Amino acid sequence: MWTVLVILLVAWAILSVVGFALEGLLWLGIIGIVLFLGTVIFGIVRRGASRPPQ
Repeated sequence: MWTVLVILLVAWAILSVVGFALEGLLWLGIIGIVLFLGTVIFGIVRRGASRPPQ
């Protein structure tokens, strides 16, 4: 599962860079950042949920 999260993070980062590099695709950069942050939060939540209670 971590492999999928890392691949998604890389994909969102590339979309953000492309979006901000090309002025007409600024919206793509914003969507890339939102998806990147959503994936990071999802990964943090899943990591916390997989730990056994102590």
